[in-house]
Amino acid sequence: MISIKNVNKWYGDFQVLTDCSTEVKKGEVVVVCGPSGSGKSTLIKCVNALEPFQKGDIVVDGTSIADKATNLPKLRSRVGMVFQHFELFPHLSITENLTIAQTKVLGRGKDEAMDKGLKLLDRVGLKAHAHKHPGQLSGGQQQRVAIARALAMDPVVMLFDEPTSALDPEMVNEVLDVMVELAQEGMTMMCVTHEMGFARKVADRVIFMDRGQIVEDCAKTEFFGDVNARSDRAQQFLAKILQH
Repeated sequence: MISIKNVNKWYGDFQVLTDCSTEVKKGEVVVVCGPSGSGKSTLIKCVNALEPFQKGDIVVDGTSIADKATNLPKLRSRVGMVFQHFELFPHLSITENLTIAQTKVLGRGKDEAMDKGLKLLDRVGLKAHAHKHPGQLSGGQQQRVAIARALAMDPVVMLFDEPTSALDPEMVNEVLDVMVELAQEGMTMMCVTHEMGFARKVADRVIFMDRGQIVEDCAKTEFFGDVNARSDRAQQFLAKILQH
């Protein structure tokens, strides 16, 4: 579903990604972790061309991002993205947030878009809040709306960029529960997260990044099971994260 081949990216003279290569199969859940500044968020944003890269290629469901002929807005409409800070339109109601891209990008009729939006809102447990505005919801509720909004576009893959890091600890689980359900239903997912409990529960594979490089790319059981076989940097990271 996603093929990342030798991707390199620079900001001026500073190289943010160095020869990153990996693949995500259909229905696979891959967690990307690593220290701050390791290139995790940049890599995931390259997957739907929110960040340009200078070398290599990323192919999503058969479509090459590096190919100049690729219609990037069309590609993005098929790749769901959930950000750290929700990115909902504050001036629109929850239902308007859920229907605007369906009508404008996919060309769905208003009734069909509303029907789809309300079903997904119900699925994330927020149907009662349909007519509110984002500012009237908690952070966890807003993030669940953001997930519903991404799903309304019928994506072939879902990308999550630290979806719980801006939330109060009490709200983290309500978002992770929705993500766990999605994973169990077979959605192809690539998640940048520090939530190792989530990784242990639903990830098929774990990618560990450091200084713009993919240092580890292995099955979840390997990553958490045989810590001594991991790179020194991954061992340090795991020691800090798993001791609490």
